[in-house]
Amino acid sequence: MAFGKSRVEAFSDGVIAIIITIMVLELKVPHDDTLESLKPLLPVFMSYILSFIYVGIYWNNHHHMMHIVRSVNGTVLWANLHMLFWLSLIPFVTSWMGENHFTQIPVICYGAVLAMTGFSYDILQKTLIKHNGEQSLIANVLGHDWKSIGSVFIYILAIGLSWVSSTLSFALYCVVAAIWFIPDKRIENKLKDDSLKIEE
Repeated sequence: MAFGKSRVEAFSDGVIAIIITIMVLELKVPHDDTLESLKPLLPVFMSYILSFIYVGIYWNNHHHMMHIVRSVNGTVLWANLHMLFWLSLIPFVTSWMGENHFTQIPVICYGAVLAMTGFSYDILQKTLIKHNGEQSLIANVLGHDWKSIGSVFIYILAIGLSWVSSTLSFALYCVVAAIWFIPDKRIENKLKDDSLKIEE
């Protein structure tokens, strides 16, 4: 059975907005009024910036992806919730990693959450393609998304490298964020063709 997609988009937008709000509330204001008092907060702030970018990337790509599907079903709803579950853990691991100044175990857990979020997004994408059909616009535009698969492998590599250097792991997380920073142009390019546009 197929349903309209508007409630999925609205619910996802609301959850993502709450995730960002939770992350910013973890930034504790120093009691002193000096620049020196901000130094201990630098790792927390760096973690926040990276996670804010990641959440923004998922929101942006989720918005683009949902724009090119006509409907969803129960399986898609669960796949979407699965992605939001892993996304909702980002504030926790962000705060833990920043508070402990990028030590090994928090950095590993941060990478694991990122990897599972990426994996769950790939599942959502495949579920949408299956529901809308192999001849649908989303199947035509996305097909095999090697960037998503490659990102998960980089996360796994970063987790492994944490035994050598957790700083190097954090750098690889930044690399993946840089790769995804620009929204997926395949969707926008397809929608420029009026014959391929679908109803919002």
